[in-house]
Parts: sequence; structure tokens; C-alpha cells
Amino acid sequence: MPETTPRGLTRLAFGGDYNPEQWPESVWQEDVRLMREAGVSLVSVGIFSWALLEPARGEYDFGWLDRLLDLLHDSGVRVDLGTPTVVPPVWFYREHPEALPVTADGTRYEFGSRGAICHSNPDYRAAAANITTQLAERYGDHPALAMWHVHNEYGVPVSACYCDCCAAHFRRWLADTYGTVEAVNEAWGTAFWGQRYTDLDQINPPRATPTVGNPAQALDYKRFADATLRENFRAERDILHRLSPGVPVTTNFMTALSQCDSIDYWAWGREVDLVTNDHYLITDGRRTHVNLAMAADLTRSVAGGAPWLLLEHSTSGVNWQARNPAKAPGQMARNSLAHVARGSEGAMFFQWRQSRRGAEKFHSAMVPHGGTDTRVWHEVVRLGADLDRLGEIRSTRTRADVAVLWDWQSWWAQGLDWRPSEDHDARERADAFYEALYDRHLTVDFAHPEADLSAYPLVVVPALYLMTEAAGRNLQAYVENGGTLLVSYFSGIVDEHDAVHEGAYPGALRDVLGLTVEEFSPLLKDQTVRVTGPGGSELRADVWTEFVVPRGAQTVWTYADGLTAGRPAVTRHRLGAGTAWYVSTRLGAEGLDAVLAQAAEDARLAPSADLPRDVEVVVRTGERGTYLFALNHTSADVKIPLETPGTELLTGERAAGRLELPAGAVRVVRLDG
Repeated sequence: MPETTPRGLTRLAFGGDYNPEQWPESVWQEDVRLMREAGVSLVSVGIFSWALLEPARGEYDFGWLDRLLDLLHDSGVRVDLGTPTVVPPVWFYREHPEALPVTADGTRYEFGSRGAICHSNPDYRAAAANITTQLAERYGDHPALAMWHVHNEYGVPVSACYCDCCAAHFRRWLADTYGTVEAVNEAWGTAFWGQRYTDLDQINPPRATPTVGNPAQALDYKRFADATLRENFRAERDILHRLSPGVPVTTNFMTALSQCDSIDYWAWGREVDLVTNDHYLITDGRRTHVNLAMAADLTRSVAGGAPWLLLEHSTSGVNWQARNPAKAPGQMARNSLAHVARGSEGAMFFQWRQSRRGAEKFHSAMVPHGGTDTRVWHEVVRLGADLDRLGEIRSTRTRADVAVLWDWQSWWAQGLDWRPSEDHDARERADAFYEALYDRHLTVDFAHPEADLSAYPLVVVPALYLMTEAAGRNLQAYVENGGTLLVSYFSGIVDEHDAVHEGAYPGALRDVLGLTVEEFSPLLKDQTVRVTGPGGSELRADVWTEFVVPRGAQTVWTYADGLTAGRPAVTRHRLGAGTAWYVSTRLGAEGLDAVLAQAAEDARLAPSADLPRDVEVVVRTGERGTYLFALNHTSADVKIPLETPGTELLTGERAAGRLELPAGAVRVVRLDG
């Protein structure tokens, strides 16, 4: 079995992307001195260095990298060594211009950015395998090497190419997937609009068409594009495993729904030796710490609950959004430790030293333009010391309370053209349900719809438009065996080929929910409806309503106005030993909390401790002990109940009864026992 932890790393990982090729070698000595001062334990190197390592085909310059790795090793800093295959050199593109990707409308990109790659191109694949082999043969047993870092952020900025090379590759993928053209016709429903094929060679990628194209073809092309990226990762990974045995291989994910929508991370999580992730705060007016918690929970879930590693985030502001605010004092450490609370084995940044040139020169770094006499640097040094104090939590696992079902392929399918309402957004529902659970102080595992759910008292389905029959059976068995299920609208509608399940909506969920939906009735922009329920409660909803017909389910909330007035809006269905809830409209935060309160009661989830909003408490546990992380995202000091006394690791103080948590602070308590 491949190693799953960075080789030789005995502390929590702390450091960042190190790009010394941007600086004269005279700066390197200062860099390692500052790394020692900050407590840096790991740096990522060489990710964008192909043009320096191979300045012309077959001509190599490894001298600078030899000196760098030796220097880092002598300074006690471990190395996450990159294969630079995200940035082929200009000489490669001039020899193979067809390796530049083509958009659906026929535009071919040019050299001069990053990630401009046709991943089906055989010349790119050969060149990537060659530079990977060269690196593995030279550095596979270097004493500084902790792990390998393949490529960079697969899926962005280019996830799919539509060139003729990809067309031929797509046809081979279809042959492997379906076997015959007849099976493709059946899966894609090509009888509609006369799109029937008689030979696989007639099929092209879903390029620009006069109006909407075949949705099943578009969905399969997303699967093909994702699988093609994964093929290339596996090719490099296998070279590294062969030439550098015992060293784990990873690539940096971007699991946050706000950052990447083109990768099926359930599939990718099975390919890497260690799951790693990049996360950046999205300044869109939302509570950024909730998005962070959601991304961390999703990353841990992709890792199967095992520890993972935050490979990139920012010390302060980024530079690629419309507005890039700085982080408040203390926010960098709080962000970092929030990831650690939810399973990360450290906190890494982009990047070590802030660039003077290039597209990301205004992106914050561990060593800012202003140097060491800056707030950011002082906070970096403090964070390094804090992470050293938390070293004993390594290999522990985060304890979850509930599960949220998520499927990237369903998200792809729902996002295709010509759905009942453009206002229904799968990501928005996932964010909203997660935020409602977060505000009830529940820690979330994400799960694939066909996964074993028996460990969770409550399973939430915020948006699963595409659901296989197997997933439907899985949810029914979960409820029958005593689970509590909460499902949001427009779920269970189509199968894996984007074909509507036979019979009434919601096909894959009819039996478990005990109802049918006669018709969707999306609302117009800014239109709302009232929903009335227990004790005369009244909620507001928007975007979506449905004509729901109970077939065993009990009506709990009812539409009070609109086309669906008098019809069920929220239902509850007892099935076997469990309960299934259905929400047929888009509720806001108040409404979601009201429904969750009742579902949580069915699930026998005890009310959370008396915790203020935006104070989170997360538990990691393992053979070494149980550790309670408390994070205060508010501007007020608080005290939180502590059922078991323990020792606070950042201050060394004993904690019992109520834990004092200053504004903006983090505390980590090793509980007694």
C-alpha cells in the first residue's frame, strides 16, 4: 500500500508554495533563515518550473533545484516536490500548437497563462511523462522529499477541450463505456430531434449549436473530460510510485463549491495517496467562515474521513476577485485552525514570499512585500508556534453529527440548459442547508448518495436532481432501518443519463417520501408565497413550488397562497423504523431551521449546547485522546460549556466548567479521560 502521510514529517505541516526561481539565489539563505524563525516544516517546490528545468526539448538544468533541495534539507524543511505539468514551456507549444485547448465555439487558446492544455493530446502526455520521469529518477530518494505534488488544481482554468483530438478520444471513451452506437443512442435519447447516430465515428464533442444540444451528450462529455484529467494524473502518479516508492503522491483539489465545478472529487479521492485541498475565501457577502467549514468538511469526506492536508490558502487578501479585502487581525490563524479542527494535518499557504512580478503579485504571502516588520509576518510566526503546540492531534479524526448527500455529477446535470427555473441553483441549496446545520452547531460529513449511511441519525439531501435507482434504494433502506431523511425539491428526478425516471416525480424518491408531484410550479422573479404550519407558524418561500400529492405522507406545512394554495408544502412520512421529510419549496434560513428542528427531533439529535451564533465547536478524536476545538468568529468574548475538563493546548491552562473564549480567538482543549 502507498504511504498516506508525508515522509519524514513529524509535525503538523506548516509552510507554503516556495517559488525561489523568482528570486536571485542570494535571497535563498534569507528564506531558509526566516523559515526556521517561523517554524516552517514543509514547502511546495517546482510546480511552475518546467521551462527552467527543461529549457529546450531534451536539455535539462537541474543544478538550481539540486542546490535548493539540499539547502532545504540542511535547514530541516521537508519538500512537497511538484511535477510542473500544468505549465508546458513555450518551446513545446511552438512544436505542438495543437496541444493548446479549443473552446466549444472553436476558439483556440494561446500560450501565456497557465493550464492551457488539451489533456487528450498525445504529445502533451508524452512530454508530461518524460519530465515526471526525469524528476523521479533524480529526486525520488532525496532526503528532503516528503511527497510528490502532481500538476496543479486540475479542472481550472480549463476543464475541457473540444478539438479533433478530443473528439477521437471521446469516441474511444464512448466505446469503452457503452460498447455500441446503439447503446449510446439509447442512453442519449437520440430519437428526440432526429439525432440518431449509425456509427461512433459520427459523434463529435458537444460543440456550439444553433440552440440547446443533447443534454445527455453534454453530461457525458463532462464525465469524459473529468476522466481524461484523471487518466493524466494516474499516468504521472504511477511513474512516481514506480521510481520513488514509499513517497505519497497527491494533487491539490479545490473542493469548495465556490471554486471548482468540473471535477468529480468522489472519484479523485480514490486516486491520491493523501487528499490535499486549496481553499480561498470568497468575498461575495456571505459568512466566509461558513464556506470555509463547508469546504473542509467536504474535503475530509472526500478523504473518507481520514486526515487530509490544507495545501493552499491565503495569509490575507487574494487578488483575483473583484474586491480583495485584507483579513482582519487574527483571522489568518482562525481560518487555519478551523481547517485543522475539521481534519487537516496542518496549514499551508500560497505562497512563501510575495511575488514582485506576474499575475499574482498582489496576492498575499507569508513574507509580504513589506518584509518582516509587518502584521502578517508576526501573525505567521505566532501561527507556526501554535501549530507546534498542537502536534499531538496528528492522525486523530473529526467527529461528525449528520450527513449531507452531494454528487458532482448531479450538479453537472442540473446545471445544463432548459430546466424549469434558472433561479434554482444546486450550490445555493447546498450552501443554505449547510449553513442551517452549522447554525445548529452540527458537524457535517458529506456522502455520496450510494454510500453507507447507517452511522448517521440524520441525512440531508439539499439538491440531487440526478439520482440512480441504486441511490433511491439506499435511501429507502436507510429510512426503513431507523434513519431520518430530509429532502429538498427537484431531487430524484432523472437517472444517470438525464432521463426522467418512469412515472410521477420524484421517481427515485416516491416511495421513501410517500408522495408524488403532479407538476412543478416555479415562481417568477421576486415572487414569494406564504407557508403555514404547526402552531399557526408562517414562513416565506420563493423560487419554487410544487403540486404535491401525499401517498402516505402527512402534511406538516401548507401553501397559503399562489397556484399551489392549500397543497402540502412540507411533508413527513413514517416508513419502517424511520422518517422521511420533504420540502417542496425554497425556504429561507428561518424556514430551514424550523424544518430542521422537527427533523432533528425525529432523529433524536439532542439540542446543541448553549452556543452563540458564529461560535463553532468541533471535536477530533483518536488513540491519543479527544480534542475540542472552539473558534470564536464574533467580536465579543464568550464562555462555552465544557462537560469534561481538560488542558488547553495553546495556553497550557486547565479548563473546566465553562471555557473562556475571547473575541476572534481559538482554543483547543485536550479532554481528560
